[in-house]
Amino acid sequence: MVLMAIDHVRVYSGVPAGGPNPGVFFTRWITNFVAPAFAFLSGTSAYLLGQRLGNRTELSRYLATRGLVLVLLELTVIRFAWTFNIDFGEYLLAGVIWMLGWCMVLLAGLIWLPTVAIAVFGVGVILLHNFMDFLTPALGEQLGAGSLAWLWQILYFGGPIQLGENGPTLMVLYSIVPWIGVMAAGYAFGAVMTLEPRRRDRICIAIGASAIVLFLLLRSADVYGDPRHWRSGPPQVPTAFRFIATTKYPASLDFLLMTLGPTILLLPVAERARKKVGEILATFGRVPMFYYLIHIPVIHLAAIIVSSVRDGSFNTWLLANHPTMNPPPPEGYMWPLWLLYAVFIVVVALLYPACRWYWRRKTTNPAPWMKYI
Repeated sequence: MVLMAIDHVRVYSGVPAGGPNPGVFFTRWITNFVAPAFAFLSGTSAYLLGQRLGNRTELSRYLATRGLVLVLLELTVIRFAWTFNIDFGEYLLAGVIWMLGWCMVLLAGLIWLPTVAIAVFGVGVILLHNFMDFLTPALGEQLGAGSLAWLWQILYFGGPIQLGENGPTLMVLYSIVPWIGVMAAGYAFGAVMTLEPRRRDRICIAIGASAIVLFLLLRSADVYGDPRHWRSGPPQVPTAFRFIATTKYPASLDFLLMTLGPTILLLPVAERARKKVGEILATFGRVPMFYYLIHIPVIHLAAIIVSSVRDGSFNTWLLANHPTMNPPPPEGYMWPLWLLYAVFIVVVALLYPACRWYWRRKTTNPAPWMKYI
């Protein structure tokens, strides 16, 4: 939850998403761990909720309902938070919340399968989806230009979809595949989380370490697992950067191994990270959707304030269609990295009391809608 805010401050800072400069490169790279953890642990949370409910029908209904709520929020509230404009007829964003929402809807059907079958499905999607990279150009053109091209984009390829002749552009940033595989694998992983602590920790270490080793092997071979081949990358970018600059849209096998491996490996450590810092971080994690909904407008407002202070008036670029359809920042606008991180720290500090209040309200006197947010 905290790492995510770094990248979203970066969106408004004008700092590019990567490059040969180490500071810029790792500012973006470290946030790659966010979306895989969201999707995987959302599946795990669904499994644990199902164990608590003891009713598969009720769990399926909850997942479908919450998933559709998330999709609606992405297309309305979150879209406005990103842009601070109401030109919905021009631009809609299918971002990470859109992806999580539709994956929850699909998971509502998958949970009727045995847990082993869900695990096989999830791991299979993660491991095999990059065979799409070997489609012949002719077949790829047919899929991209046929009457169902929009469906292929939503399912896998992503990119802009024109909704009607004069309708808005739906920018599909997160496709459904391979993320439904990640969420399904996370659901099956929930069975691991119910084991006694020592056995659970051993399995987490084994899965995490195996994923890291497989990433290193596949990435070194540079044949399968990512369409972005690091050996043929731009020579001005250091080799080490090209090696770990895996493809996020759509998420490649290498990208998922690189991010989920360390995430799962560190779960036993994270579970014991209580005390003051651990408790503060856990507060954000207890109310993830509430945090997400408020952190974007707070960051956006902070960027307007910073722009007004630096330039004497805020730059109208900040009201463009972020984060994917916006024009490049004006010349001279880009923030220095120290300012990006200063704003990030201030934003997270401001969000903490709000998240703590919401968690207390949700656990003591919740409104009915709070179970979805």
